[in-house]
Amino acid sequence: MAPKKRFILSVDPAQPPEGLEGAVVAIGNFDGVHRGHRAVIFRARSLAQRLGRPCAVLTFEPHPADFFAKGGKGAGNMIFRLTSRDAKAHRLAELGLDGMIVLTFDADLARQDAETFLSEILVRRLGVGAVVVGYDFHFGARRAGSPSYLREQAEKFGFQVEIVEKVVADDEGSLEAVSSTATREALERGDVADAAALLGHPWSLIGSVIHGAKLGRQLGYPTANLAVDESCRLKFAIYAVEVAIDGALLKGVASFGRRPTFDNGPPLLEVYIFDFSGDLYDKEIEVFFIDFLRPEQKFDSLDALLAQIRRDEEQARQILGG
Repeated sequence: MAPKKRFILSVDPAQPPEGLEGAVVAIGNFDGVHRGHRAVIFRARSLAQRLGRPCAVLTFEPHPADFFAKGGKGAGNMIFRLTSRDAKAHRLAELGLDGMIVLTFDADLARQDAETFLSEILVRRLGVGAVVVGYDFHFGARRAGSPSYLREQAEKFGFQVEIVEKVVADDEGSLEAVSSTATREALERGDVADAAALLGHPWSLIGSVIHGAKLGRQLGYPTANLAVDESCRLKFAIYAVEVAIDGALLKGVASFGRRPTFDNGPPLLEVYIFDFSGDLYDKEIEVFFIDFLRPEQKFDSLDALLAQIRRDEEQARQILGG
């Protein structure tokens, strides 16, 4: 078996990152890395293969929408992030890319004009060999840089440009409804199956297992608990899930919410993994949301809660096939 290649994550590089010199770079936010994004990513990967160059994504943190909303309506105005920085890097590595370059989106970058973005960032700091963007990509202050401007300037700056025109379908069908916004809306109503159809893969959360109140253990259902980013607006509910741990994919049932039967506290993801015993504290796991079971609810007694937990487990096992 060929060794797994190293994926390079570079944040605010001052010079071309080692291993990504002369890379073909796809530029965008790519939140969710959904089916619509893949047309740009796969074009960049194909071009890199033809040119014999590494392939990377150039993206921005925080999400530009959050930067411009700052000082507006507060935390409630934060965009519901489909993928954290590290989750996005994980997904891109799975797609066969060589790396991800992250630029901090701050006031200086927001004020930077289009030509400076090309000369200072793409050429001097990143040394790109080629750039791939979507037909609706804009950059620079007041979004003055267009795909046509990028193509016009590329020859002067010495790199290639490919523009991916609107793609209306892929092997999985129409892309007309595919967008990060549509995916967020699906998750907000708990429709994780629809979100998976839009993304082209089950939506997931990645995090390190933390200590909780150990209520599940007291009930005979020990859970792996993950703190969730405050921007997450997944519907409070019970879900059938799969859990990636150290290369193994296990099955389980997860509760996301405030635990109204106990404390109505801050949102927490609690995952009961079927037929598993072991210490997961501080271990990083990925939870894939497969199907919606029921909304979160308050129970009048622990007996009523336990009876429902058993039904949830049975239903999740049936959905997941074991």
